[in-house]
Amino acid sequence: MLYSIELHDMEFRAYHGCYDLEQKVGNRFRVGLKISAELGEVAERDDVSLAVNYLTVYEVVARVMQRKQRTIEAVAQNIIQAVRREFGQIAEVECRVSKLAPPLGGKVGAVSVTLRG
Repeated sequence: MLYSIELHDMEFRAYHGCYDLEQKVGNRFRVGLKISAELGEVAERDDVSLAVNYLTVYEVVARVMQRKQRTIEAVAQNIIQAVRREFGQIAEVECRVSKLAPPLGGKVGAVSVTLRG
């Protein structure tokens, strides 16, 4: 049986961007994850050590967000890969990375990419 864990609206100050200035001054980013994993004996045993621990997931995402990357596509891909490495029972991860107030020459609330893997 599969179950899902969702982490909504994680916000980070990070230094991702295709422009050198973005990598110097940084920007605000929002990350959302939806993780599908094998339930196994998590519920039956009521044992958090068997579950996908959402605190650990947050820490993994925070580590990936600390590395400068040029594209938010790369950020999302690296988050998915890092979370999957941490938890073998994961079947699929959907990751949405949004750059808030991107420098596009006009008022734009955010630009986002969503990857699933």
